Amino acid sequence: MKNKKGFIFDLDGVIVDTAKYHFLAWRKLANSVGVDFTEEQNEQLKGVSRVESLEKILAWGNIELSEDTFMELMARKNDDYINHVYQMDESEILPDVVKVLAHLQSINQPIALGSASQNARTILKKVNLYDSFDVIVDGTNVTKAKPDPEVFLRAAESMEMEPEQCIVFEDSVSGVKAANTANMISIGVGSKAVLHEADYVFKDFTEISVDFLNNLLKNEVKIDA
Repeated sequence: MKNKKGFIFDLDGVIVDTAKYHFLAWRKLANSVGVDFTEEQNEQLKGVSRVESLEKILAWGNIELSEDTFMELMARKNDDYINHVYQMDESEILPDVVKVLAHLQSINQPIALGSASQNARTILKKVNLYDSFDVIVDGTNVTKAKPDPEVFLRAAESMEMEPEQCIVFEDSVSGVKAANTANMISIGVGSKAVLHEADYVFKDFTEISVDFLNNLLKNEVKIDA
């Protein structure tokens, strides 16, 4: 297949469901400083950097901390999260993700990870998907959090693809906004009610067919599909 696109995948909630581990770690931290933390609030942290996430939690509780304490809390949250990550294996990969990645590899399409997570490489190795990606851009490579498109633009550049030739898979509103700002095709993975700004929305990868992917490559799918 001569047509080539750059396929960029978010990690948390797209490749693996590490969102549940972030929730547990953030809730534990929030409760430790006297802030209630709900699943609805956790949705606002998806695709957001660790620093900004903690800033949001502290703002919800109207709490001000010294810089040293702030850094200590960030480290504590990450330690809790990492403890969960180290228990991960291939069973954590979300349904049909491997099918989609394998198809793209079989037709020689460049594949990138574009994630805010600073633990992305560790997670990919734990679930045995590290070698499935030609390019990995994560929280260690970027300075601006989504909805800024920096992570996706860097991924496109590393794949030597123009932004307009890239397709992004995202489960967060901020991630979809970042993809749209970068002039990339955005594919939401999750709820249509939440991800309505995406060009396409699928409940999960079980709904994404090989024909759909091939038609994307041939520019034969409509944006209102």
